[in-house]
Amino acid sequence: MGGAKAALVVCGEPSFSTVKSAHVADISRTVPYESGALFKRELPCIQAVLALGPPLELLVIDGYATLDPQGRPGLGAHAAEALDLPVIGVAKSPFHTATHAVKVIRGAATRPLYVTAAGGLEIVEAARIVAAMAGSNRIPTALARVDRLARGRDRPAVDREAR
Repeated sequence: MGGAKAALVVCGEPSFSTVKSAHVADISRTVPYESGALFKRELPCIQAVLALGPPLELLVIDGYATLDPQGRPGLGAHAAEALDLPVIGVAKSPFHTATHAVKVIRGAATRPLYVTAAGGLEIVEAARIVAAMAGSNRIPTALARVDRLARGRDRPAVDREAR
């Protein structure tokens, strides 16, 4: 039962270019990893960091929302249900059963991101949102910032513009 760090970047518009606030939650204890039930470990971390920020209209997570074309729930679908929010899952690597994930190539990248959705958001709309997110690199600027915050490589001070 180790600890974890969860990060949240709240943006002000659909391009995710203006950061309104950033938050980090240090979680002292998490449940051990259970194969096929990642959400049991990760969802409490998401809930902890969301409690630090304002109410959201959309949540974008690092990972899959659904795990197969039949809608088997991944972390994003569990979050959508628990939080009553639409969720976009953005994964950096393919998952063998997620053949429905929309591949999104951003900027000059050669490797795609794998986009899924839950909570009433259509997967095509989710892919459009991810493709339009600010940043010229494969990983959108806001998602890269969340990763840096969660790894302790950035501080949660508010930026006016994502770089």
